[in-house]
Amino acid sequence: MKDLLYAKEQLQFHKLCFVKDNAYYFCDKNGIQGLIDFIENGRDLTHFSVADTIVGKAAALLYAYLGIKAVYANVLSKKAIPIFEKYNIYYEYNVLTEEIINRSKTDICPMEKAVLDIFDPKEAVDRIRKTLMRFK
Repeated sequence: MKDLLYAKEQLQFHKLCFVKDNAYYFCDKNGIQGLIDFIENGRDLTHFSVADTIVGKAAALLYAYLGIKAVYANVLSKKAIPIFEKYNIYYEYNVLTEEIINRSKTDICPMEKAVLDIFDPKEAVDRIRKTLMRFK
């Protein structure tokens, strides 16, 4: 778990940290766009450990798609836990919350809404991409 520990330490400097052995990738984008960027760039992140600021079901499905081994979330949604358990992803968190809300704090996060009925990571990637396109 040294990879996860190092990723957690780097979270004070970045919003998203991937670590495996001597390979490190960091992202400072808000929201789920950083994860989508890693997927679209085709970077192989299989068996990496990740530290992330906020993880809901949408992010959990993307981590399953990427083949991530372990996740630390500063804030974790309860809806992410069944995904981590289904795909055998070890997880830790600082704060557990019922759901991830949008930036204006008026409703559930639109990415979370997009995957409410989805449990397949590939299907989630497609749905999240379409949802992000609506916001551009």
